[in-house]
Amino acid sequence: MKLNGIKTLLATAALAVSGGVAFAADYTLTISSWAPPTHGINAKMWPKFVEMVEEATDGKVTAELKLGIAPPPAQMDLIMDGAADASIIFHGYQPGRFVTTKLIELPGYEGSAEAASVAYWRAYDKYLKAADEHRGVKVIALHTHGPAQLHTSSPVTSLDQISGLKVRIPGGVGGDVGAALGATGIQVPAPKVYETLASKAADGVVMPFESRKGFKLTEVAPNVYEMPGGLYRGSFAFIMNEDTFADLPEDFQKALEENVFGEPLSREIGKIWDEIDAIGREATENTEGNAIHEASAEDMEKFSKIAEDVRAKVIAEVNEAGVDAQAAYDMIKSEMSSN
Repeated sequence: MKLNGIKTLLATAALAVSGGVAFAADYTLTISSWAPPTHGINAKMWPKFVEMVEEATDGKVTAELKLGIAPPPAQMDLIMDGAADASIIFHGYQPGRFVTTKLIELPGYEGSAEAASVAYWRAYDKYLKAADEHRGVKVIALHTHGPAQLHTSSPVTSLDQISGLKVRIPGGVGGDVGAALGATGIQVPAPKVYETLASKAADGVVMPFESRKGFKLTEVAPNVYEMPGGLYRGSFAFIMNEDTFADLPEDFQKALEENVFGEPLSREIGKIWDEIDAIGREATENTEGNAIHEASAEDMEKFSKIAEDVRAKVIAEVNEAGVDAQAAYDMIKSEMSSN
């Protein structure tokens, strides 16, 4: 039996992901992932995905994780071409391709990554998917990372010190915020941040706390400048090849749509990100020579004005994409406060 040209395998091939008991599956999906092997994406998120898929299909559908098939920006095209069945994409790696996804990245939201991810899916379902920015693939979950903070080799203790620094900043709202703060942006994918900092090609990076552990920032960026609520939140999607899904029997499709895809998976991934953010913070607090510098009240007030300008810019951009940006933004904010 074949699924989208990828030969089905025994579920034992997926044990590295699921850790489950061996059984014979009818369909094995190939997952492409670009994060390091021990990162929470591969150590926790994809195993949760596999667990949910197996549970929903009585073990008849499972998945096998493969690393290093393609770099992060190439993942969407990889899935469209059928070289793998599922992957995770970071929208900021492809400037111009995604606009509506910037709404969830805005600074100023209050709440956990779990709350943000649930709110994101609901706003996508009601407003954002009309822009059809993921055409060619099936979106099966949306999520954010936790609040992004500035991680540097030398201490940064005030917002004004960021101006002129060479900082690795992703695309999307992260790039908008970096420009507003006067930083010289350096765009490299997350797996390259360690060597970028170690080689002194950048003074710092803006990433969530999980990166302290996931990308070993405790070793090359011992200082964290923490802004409550973060400088931005990153936007991710779990995506699937459309033919792969269409080739599954209808009862499996129904089970996955009702029990896994959409809000259920988005919530679980967001919950995991909260967990790995906590692990990253703990690693920072327990590593000699590391320090967390909290933003002052003056800096928070100054940043709130910057955030307001960035929000206005992004809402205008999303409106141009044919989406009621203000309504979507208000929905996200409301959902996050009640989740």
